[in-house]
Amino acid sequence: MAAQPPQSKYYLLYRYSGMGCTFAAAVLLFMAGGWLLDRWLGLTPIFTLLGALVGLGLASINLYQKLRLGEGKEGKNREDGI
Repeated sequence: MAAQPPQSKYYLLYRYSGMGCTFAAAVLLFMAGGWLLDRWLGLTPIFTLLGALVGLGLASINLYQKLRLGEGKEGKNREDGI
């Protein structure tokens, strides 16, 4: 088994804080886009809610993929390849 490179004691804090900020930014960005679309079309906040849901869905997929890829980095050195 190969030796792991030394990591900063704040590595996980930075990693997960970045993921949280990315998640929040995606939701807020899509929600703001929906709000602007609602304002432009003069509608009720249907696009604001739709934008928030789309942002939530895409941010969730992104977070899931990042977490799965994070597991994969450690898993590459394992014999079973999972």
